[in-house]
Amino acid sequence: MAAWAILLVLAGASAATLADNLSGGGWYVQGSGSAAAAKKLETGFTGRGKTTATLVVHDRRHTVADPAFATQVQAVVDDVRDDAQLHVTGISGWTTLTGSSQKPYVGKDRRTVVHSVAIGLDDGTARRELPAIEKRISDRYKADGIDASLVSPASFWGEVNSLSQSSLAKAEIITAPLTIIILLLLFRSLASVAAALASGITGIVFTLGLLGLVARHLELSVFVQSAATMIGLGVGIDYSLFMISRFKEQLDCGQTVTDAVAGALRTAGHTIVASGGTIVLAMCALFLIRLNVIFSITLGVVLVVAFSVLTSTLFLPVLLHLVGHRVNAGRLRLPGRSAHTRLEDSRWYRISAQVMKRPVVFLTVVAAGLLALASPAVKMQIFSPDARILSSSSSVRTGYEHIQGAFGVGATSPIQVVVTAPAQVGTVGVDRELADLQNRLEKLPRAARVDSADGVLKRLEPTARGGAEYQALKQPVYTTLPSVARQVIHHYVSADRTKIVFEVVPDSPSSTSATRDLLTDVRDTTSHLSAGMTAVVGGETAEDTDANKVIQDGLLPVVAAMLIAVYLVLLATFRSLLLPLKAIAMNLLSISATYGVLVLVFQYGYGTELLHFDHTGYLQNFIPVLLLALLFSLSTDYEVFLLDRIREEYVATGDNAISVSRGLTRTAPLISGAAILMVAVFGAFGFAGLVPIQQLGFGLALAVLIDATLVRLLLVPAAMRLMGRANWWMPGRPDPARAPSAATGSHESETAASTPVP
Repeated sequence: MAAWAILLVLAGASAATLADNLSGGGWYVQGSGSAAAAKKLETGFTGRGKTTATLVVHDRRHTVADPAFATQVQAVVDDVRDDAQLHVTGISGWTTLTGSSQKPYVGKDRRTVVHSVAIGLDDGTARRELPAIEKRISDRYKADGIDASLVSPASFWGEVNSLSQSSLAKAEIITAPLTIIILLLLFRSLASVAAALASGITGIVFTLGLLGLVARHLELSVFVQSAATMIGLGVGIDYSLFMISRFKEQLDCGQTVTDAVAGALRTAGHTIVASGGTIVLAMCALFLIRLNVIFSITLGVVLVVAFSVLTSTLFLPVLLHLVGHRVNAGRLRLPGRSAHTRLEDSRWYRISAQVMKRPVVFLTVVAAGLLALASPAVKMQIFSPDARILSSSSSVRTGYEHIQGAFGVGATSPIQVVVTAPAQVGTVGVDRELADLQNRLEKLPRAARVDSADGVLKRLEPTARGGAEYQALKQPVYTTLPSVARQVIHHYVSADRTKIVFEVVPDSPSSTSATRDLLTDVRDTTSHLSAGMTAVVGGETAEDTDANKVIQDGLLPVVAAMLIAVYLVLLATFRSLLLPLKAIAMNLLSISATYGVLVLVFQYGYGTELLHFDHTGYLQNFIPVLLLALLFSLSTDYEVFLLDRIREEYVATGDNAISVSRGLTRTAPLISGAAILMVAVFGAFGFAGLVPIQQLGFGLALAVLIDATLVRLLLVPAAMRLMGRANWWMPGRPDPARAPSAATGSHESETAASTPVP
């Protein structure tokens, strides 16, 4: 215990540094076109850097015609340029230009102007730092009637990440009293609740401590902290629930404290290790998806489950051994439970008996109901959200709305085409191909306009056509161009004049199907260029689409790896060929039903107003695959706990129906309590979070509810009744009820069976 306390302090100190080292990034797909485009835009352009943001300034009191407008805007620009945290390397826009060159940077409302800001922070760091900077700038000028904000994918996701962190804190505040109340109702003693919380929280602290060390050397997404905390609270306290309940049961049978600890470890400990091993192996399948945000979440879940297993089987038994019979200290006398109910008189026993009298009916009706719930999942749409999910009070959303209102709805998320030429712009073949590409991009359906150097050059050379306008970039003509013209040109043409940017502005927001169709057309248009030129396509929509493709392409390998891992673990745990197949089939059924309900709620909008959820029209891109792994893991958790106890009873009695009823009766109160606990934890995260956390928390809570009720109470008894002795069939191994080891385990199980049901 002393060693454990020292490790806990060290882990806590490391965990305190985790938030400062997490990245807001992790969405770029290595080797993708969007990642290549972002890399090419980091250097060589005016107003573009490692991270590029649009500074939007909207004056609610003045227009561009008023002298006060220019004064206010200049103050904001100077403030942004001098901000030490932003590391600004360049600004190009309304205040840096003059005359007609300013026109593209003034909105049609005449109250909004924009600047392109080159920020010297990498994407992940920018997403972490921008929320605080954004708030500081916005608050400073709000009283003067100025809305100032930095608009970019980095600022948007930075705001999402920041709000997710505050949602996490809010969910923890909601979850803490709920967890204590539920544990008190289950254990009826303060000492048991304290032991369960100590074990569960220890696992989380150890996990965050290790992640704190890892994050100093490896990029980890901010979502890792939410995932580890949410799953750690659910799984860690569940495991302590299993261990403490079995320990108290052994004490009630008259065993000594030492024997009770040993008995709890031999039974509940075996279940915890099998369950944790299944979750870890199932989650490891997600490492096949090469996306940092998925890697981070998976790492957090794997570590917190592993530490939960360790704390439940190493720390908790030591604690129980020291506490002994005082585990019932602080006993609460609460109504609603009979301490001396016979096993056969329990409502759980009666339910299972009724189900096994008509197994075909129950199996058919429940399976049909779950399949009906699952049917909407066939039309599931996934993508990434846009600024519409942010609160209307968010300065980032305000900035997006000002740009969209003044410059066009797609102006906040242009599709960026970065062309690399083998020779400098000004070479005849290159110039002709660039002019042709401009024309083809402008003619694409759903393209509102194409911003590039072409417009500036045509204003300088009104009669030039067919690429001749690019001849102005050749020496000595180039040196005679006005400085403001050169500034605008180099926002689209690199300093060495070998990289050229075309920004295709869509006529709809970035997350819509119309913009995704436009992206496909842009990529087709730029896939084959002449004159030795190559093009990569980037921007917010391209980044999200590339991430979606990686997730979708990895789905089948993940499912295959997950199913094989789960089957092998269950095969080794239960030494049965058929039970793992039954468990997998039922898990897939409950997960499919969960997907269907998520589609109904978030995609079609049923119940969103009642639940105060956001109706997005799609599911967040990483939610389905993450839910698949988590739900498969958590469902198998209950499956292992239930079947382990049924197997104990079968070894003792040799009767399939009786063993199912007894096993279900002894585990149902605990499974129900654990499920209520998980539903409370996951539901709190769902109702406290933004769209991604809403969908994840609601999906997990719903799936656990379905699994602990319809699946465990109805489907499992019906299926096991129909399978009979085939439940435990394994070639080359005797029936466990007839095996020599059955005699040694029979006495303990029969003794336990004669005790009152909790």
